[in-house]
Amino acid sequence: MQFLKILFWCLLAFLAALFTIGNWTNVQIKLWGGLIAEVNLPLLLIAMFLLGLLPMLLYHQLVRWRLRQRLTTVQGTLETLRTPAHVPAAAVLHADPAPLASTNITPASITPAVAPSAEA
Repeated sequence: MQFLKILFWCLLAFLAALFTIGNWTNVQIKLWGGLIAEVNLPLLLIAMFLLGLLPMLLYHQLVRWRLRQRLTTVQGTLETLRTPAHVPAAAVLHADPAPLASTNITPASITPAVAPSAEA
């Protein structure tokens, strides 16, 4: 698989070199104040590509950083919720199980948290 990746990049570099050799012409760019800049076409294309790529790349990195921060916060919160509260061993050993066994909870005794609304 690594060989195919290297082959792909070599082919892409070869095509870029052919494009550069075939289009090595000067392009006039009119600037402010009547100034004219003569720039090679391949250099101009690379500069315009980077001008469009860099803001989106920075935005992508910012979004990834924010999501990573949020994920770290949520993982920390989840870890604190998963860890049981510290209960002294003496309290667990001397606890009376009778109150827990005497509670009788039936589905009919549970009241809903939100009363159903009457829709017309």
